[in-house]
Amino acid sequence: MTTRVSVKICGLRTADMAEQVSALPVDYVGFVFAPSKRQVTPQQAGVMIRSMKSAAGAKAPAAVGVFVNPTMEELEAVLREAALDVVQLHGEESAEFCRAVKHAFPGTRVFKVFTVKAGETKAGNESQGTSRLEPYRHVVDGMLLDTHDPVYGGGSGKTFAWDTIPPYLAWCREAGIPLLVAGGLQPDNVRDLLDAYMPDGVDVSSGVETEGVKDIEKIKKFVERVQTIV
Repeated sequence: MTTRVSVKICGLRTADMAEQVSALPVDYVGFVFAPSKRQVTPQQAGVMIRSMKSAAGAKAPAAVGVFVNPTMEELEAVLREAALDVVQLHGEESAEFCRAVKHAFPGTRVFKVFTVKAGETKAGNESQGTSRLEPYRHVVDGMLLDTHDPVYGGGSGKTFAWDTIPPYLAWCREAGIPLLVAGGLQPDNVRDLLDAYMPDGVDVSSGVETEGVKDIEKIKKFVERVQTIV
């Protein structure tokens, strides 16, 4: 049996790279609007998304906007310029806020990010349970698990304890939504994650960069490692 694992390449900053990535079997591309060294403007994202969709047509990856605690006004300003398919909320956004985003922007999916702090263990995770996820049931369209970063919330490029994944994965399977995993992934370790836990998708940014710039050869290698997981 072959399982299809989705791939998200995050933090794109140029139209040329967006076009190159759109030619690969990639499901999502992420554009960062929150404070970050990969932050782009709505106008820049709009250009990249148009270039990507022009190059790949119906096969173009879904465009994901990454936000941390945005206001509705900020989201509206971005969506006026950039045709996002998914709004990814990486901060302290409540289930009520996620519901309001879906209502305000019909047809736009909402992914909520939860982070795992350094030192958090399987035992600690199980004692906490998944109670913090329950308000988001039947609200969000997907969930992403990342390593907690004290400055930006996530996007640290560091791995977390993968044995904390199962409760989140079980909850998402029960809720009928995909779970993507991020945090320190790269071509050399993504198969270890998939062999052990098989989330629905993987999200990578710094792990496919060379000196802070996206490297298409590393992206190709990452995608190849993910494809056709048996």
